[in-house]
This record gives sequence, structure tokens and C-alpha cells, in this order.
Amino acid sequence: WRSSTRRSTSSRGSRSSRQGVLRGLHYQLGRPQAKLVRVILGEIYDVAVDVRRGSPTFGRWCGTRLSAENKRMMFIPEGFAHGFYVLSELAECTYKCSDCYAPQEERGLAWNDPDLGIDWPLVSPEPVLSPRDRAFGTLATRPPTELPRYAP
Repeated sequence: WRSSTRRSTSSRGSRSSRQGVLRGLHYQLGRPQAKLVRVILGEIYDVAVDVRRGSPTFGRWCGTRLSAENKRMMFIPEGFAHGFYVLSELAECTYKCSDCYAPQEERGLAWNDPDLGIDWPLVSPEPVLSPRDRAFGTLATRPPTELPRYAP
């Protein structure tokens, strides 16, 4: 798709070889990305959280199961944090992104932030997290300058 700022699009993907892996919740601040997510192998529970300060839906989330079998896709708008939980033994996702990945712009939120109350369909009590994802703080502790701004 095209945006008014004429950004280039990119494609990305991720592969998880273990059930119970949780990735996220991630967003980019200075180079926000919209994403179209689909699963080409296995099944995930995909989540988007509105983290745009000033938004009427700030802090609300939505989630759905995406799988190679159901062929559903999920659109994650700019200014939303994104994460997913692997439900199958193996899962492979592809993303069509509105802008390139910029690691210096990446931010994140705790997957289990009690204020968000995300109802993850966990298959075990504790998900498998990367050290980086384990260290993320809550939305309430995020400085306003570290959140995207809502523009109606």
C-alpha cells in the first residue's frame, strides 16, 4: 500500500520452532510501521494494542487466531504495539510492513501488563520470552515521549 509520506514498504517474517513462544509487544516510535500479518505454517494468537497517546481507544487491545489453515490476516495500524503467542509446535509468519525495520526506533511493552489485561490463550503457565521482551515495562510506566501521538 502507499502512504502520504511516500515510505517504502518491506516484507519481514519470523519462525518459531517451539509452542509457547511469545513475541512482543513491539512498536516503532520514530518510523512507525503498519503491518499486515499472516501465518503460512502453524497457528498463533495475534494481538494489537493501541498505544497512541490521546487516542480514544488508548490501551485497548484486540486479538485473534491466525493459522495457515484459516488463512486469516490481521492488520496492525501505525501506533499500535504488536505481539503474538505460538499455539502450534512450529509457526511461521510473514509481515508486509509500511516502513522498514529500524532497530533504534523499536520500543516494547510487557506482555502481561495488568492494565492491558490481554487474555492470552496460554498453553503453559509461563510463555517462552526473549530477554529483551522479558525486560519491557508496562504502559503506565512508559514516558509520554516514548509513545506515538494520536492524530485524528
